Amino acid sequence: ICRSSANTSENTKSKHSQGWLSSFIITPEKKHSESSRGRKRKADNQSESSQGKRFTTRQSSSSPTSLCFGDSLVSSRQMAVKSVQTALTVVKLAAIESNKNLDLEKKEGRIDDLLRANCDLRRQIDEQQKLLEKYKERLNMCITMSKKLLIEKSTQEKQACREKSMQDRLRLGHFTTVRRGASFTEQWTDGYAFQNLVKQQEWIIQQREEIERQRKLLAKRKPPSASSSQSPSTNSEPKPRKTKAVNGSENDPFLKPSLPQLLTLAEYHEQEEIFKLRLGHLKKEEAEIQAELERLERVRNLHIRELKRINNEDSSQFKDHPTLNERYLLLHLLGRGGFSEVYKAFDLIEQRYAAVKIHQLNKNWREEKKENYHKHACREYRIHKQLDHPRIVKLYDYFSLDTDTFCTVLEYCEGNDLDFYLKQHKLMSEKEARSIVMQIVNALRYLNEIKPPIIHYDLKPGNILLVDGNACGEIKITDFGLSKIMDDDNYGVDGMDLTSQGAGTYWYLPPECFVVGKEPPKISNKVDVWSVGVIFFQCLYGRKPFGHNQSQQDILQENTILKATEVQFPSKPVASNEAKAFIRRCLAYRKEDRFDVHQLGSDSYLLPHIRRASSSGALAPNSSSY
Repeated sequence: ICRSSANTSENTKSKHSQGWLSSFIITPEKKHSESSRGRKRKADNQSESSQGKRFTTRQSSSSPTSLCFGDSLVSSRQMAVKSVQTALTVVKLAAIESNKNLDLEKKEGRIDDLLRANCDLRRQIDEQQKLLEKYKERLNMCITMSKKLLIEKSTQEKQACREKSMQDRLRLGHFTTVRRGASFTEQWTDGYAFQNLVKQQEWIIQQREEIERQRKLLAKRKPPSASSSQSPSTNSEPKPRKTKAVNGSENDPFLKPSLPQLLTLAEYHEQEEIFKLRLGHLKKEEAEIQAELERLERVRNLHIRELKRINNEDSSQFKDHPTLNERYLLLHLLGRGGFSEVYKAFDLIEQRYAAVKIHQLNKNWREEKKENYHKHACREYRIHKQLDHPRIVKLYDYFSLDTDTFCTVLEYCEGNDLDFYLKQHKLMSEKEARSIVMQIVNALRYLNEIKPPIIHYDLKPGNILLVDGNACGEIKITDFGLSKIMDDDNYGVDGMDLTSQGAGTYWYLPPECFVVGKEPPKISNKVDVWSVGVIFFQCLYGRKPFGHNQSQQDILQENTILKATEVQFPSKPVASNEAKAFIRRCLAYRKEDRFDVHQLGSDSYLLPHIRRASSSGALAPNSSSY
């Protein structure tokens, strides 16, 4: 009985071990049928678990040397299986399996949610893409319409400018081609407005001459002085003078002309007063005509400038509103230089006006010269691109059209430059000039505070733009073509070498730029300080302090700037002593005695609160002395 029970127990154990081992192997068939056999497996597992417990108890009660069931030995593998069976129960495995199933269901649910979200996002992306394409289409339509409207407006403005120019040709004048020998030259002919003013001036001159002639005749009829005229017959009529014969004979037909009849004192003063009034009236008319003539001259300058601009625009290859770089729509020509044209343009991307400077190289130039010009322009672009200051014109872009043409895009300013303003108005008030100088010095301080510092080297009225076109507004500095970079490699204690001697505008350069020697002259930011002094002087007095009526060639040949040891101020117009002292500090002959940019920026003349304090301090001793 013991042996049969042992065999039965062994069979049960083998079945139980096979059940445990089969639980770790999950086949697709078992996975599909597991739900239907769940309850039965649970009951079997519980019974097998109870049998396993009884077997374990029975084994523990036996002796350690009893390793057989019946007459058979138990292998180590079976012992390992028994130990695993005792460590994990069916309940734990069911819990693990349940957790795994729950995790799997959650993951599958999460995957389904992500798939649905992905589909929704893809659908939204498709909708946004369609919307974006729609907006792009609308934007292109808006840009196309903007281009159309801008071109229409520009065309109308061009037509209006040409019509006005044709009308002004008769009123203000025009150029006529005159043949002189084998060549043809253009000669200016004044219009009827100037001709009428000239006729009025001639009439005034004739009237003045006539009045002077009559005054001379009146002087001959002037009565005797009051002392000699006091006689008994003061109220009697003046007696006419008798004429005498030339040879003493009364019958001689050749007689002297009769002398004019003398007037009374009242008649004389009355006639003299009339002549004085007529002369005063003529003088007033002459002043009005002169003022009108000056006004017409300013208008004529604008007219001549517009005629030249229209002529240059008509001969330009960019006159038909092209779009450069698929971005900049050219509207009309602003000006033309030696090798460049400046157009007012509209930036279709940034939606703002800009000034496009088109550099055109001469096709007949050698490749070396073209390369040097392009290198110079690229250098100017690199210098100008890094500058960001409200008193400096911004450089937006740079691109090439072909091998011989490239463009720079600059900030657009509506007004004219300071040079044109001075040609129109001659000069300005000290307050206006001081405001302009303050803004220039502010920009120069910025150029010397950045790393590396920059010398502009070509400061002049033509490179100072008046934003609003008048002297009481903001200014901006432009044109950095001759600028010098004061890097550590080139700049020393004494300054940097001037490698481009001869370049620049001579009226606005200091004496050290004209020194010729074995070594190139040394320059610093004091070059720009000298230019500020010249510009300030020109704004106050309407003329340059040195070489005003000279050409650049004459200045170079006669060493005008090298001889400019001291500045002389005209008596009129009147300027303050502070302004004169400031100009002297800027135009000091020796650069060692001249202010640098930082000293100029902290000068008392440019600081209003310090000026008020110094002026009140200067008045204090005088008031106390009284």
